[in-house]
Amino acid sequence: MITTVVGSYPPLPRGPSSISEKLSNFFGVYDGYKPAIELAVQDQIKAGVDIISDGQVRDKMVEIFAKAIPGMAVEDNTPKIIGKILPSPISICADDLKFAIKVAERISKEYGSNQDKGLKDGIKGVKGIITGPSTLVYSSRMEGFYKNKENAIIDLACALKREVEYLEATGAIYIQIDEPFISTGMVDIQTAKKAIGIITKDLSVPKALHVCGDLTEVFDELLRFDVDVIDCEFTSIPKNMQILENVNLKGKKIGFGCLNNKTDEIESKEEVESLIKKAIDLVGKENLIIDPDCGMRLRSRDAAFAKLKVMVETVKNL
Repeated sequence: MITTVVGSYPPLPRGPSSISEKLSNFFGVYDGYKPAIELAVQDQIKAGVDIISDGQVRDKMVEIFAKAIPGMAVEDNTPKIIGKILPSPISICADDLKFAIKVAERISKEYGSNQDKGLKDGIKGVKGIITGPSTLVYSSRMEGFYKNKENAIIDLACALKREVEYLEATGAIYIQIDEPFISTGMVDIQTAKKAIGIITKDLSVPKALHVCGDLTEVFDELLRFDVDVIDCEFTSIPKNMQILENVNLKGKKIGFGCLNNKTDEIESKEEVESLIKKAIDLVGKENLIIDPDCGMRLRSRDAAFAKLKVMVETVKNL
């Protein structure tokens, strides 16, 4: 089974320490988040994770896009939609992805730009991650331009389509779209489906949709989305196991969250093994990609690393 991360990792930016870094800081070009990306990549690979991320250390999942997409803004710490939404003239996340791939390749050539294996055992690489259009709209205050959220969601999907193309060209092994709001019941599911279809159309790499929370009411609809993987929480939302009973996955794989990221407490291998075995019995080992529940950004670095290590060691023994 493939192992991965949902995306975020404890962000640990630091100030300049070496002479070259201090010189860069003097000229205003030092980036304190690059050491945080490097730590995230090193820890994930050291833990043995197959498909890693850049750690999403630079900003919160909504703000990083709201600050960069024309028609959006962040004012007084509040994301807003203030005008017609258009694609960003430059990529929002590609530089961090490119740096993460470079760090990963330095550790192991297996983690380089790799777009020809598909989602099968042995795959290794760095995935590109964006926040989805429904979540961005429902997390933002709308100020005047759009008469309804649905039109804003579709325009955001068109803008984010440009971003995933940047990430694919940079070398993402697959693209993940984070849409936590879909599980709330607030989002029109057909609009969300149309928006995801706009983003994923013509991508040559696999696509994943991460939706956290209770999915018992929306999972059947999610299986109709144009993605290859539906990623869900199964530790902190145990009732989600019900959605795997007698399910027709329609050729999709399940991203199976098996670590509780609401606490720094480290799960035992026995706990993780028991949960994964239940999933194997329901949908088969070949249909699972193993990862944590979301929220690892809020954990301590020691706890995050220890949790990933337990997860990987457990999967190796199954």
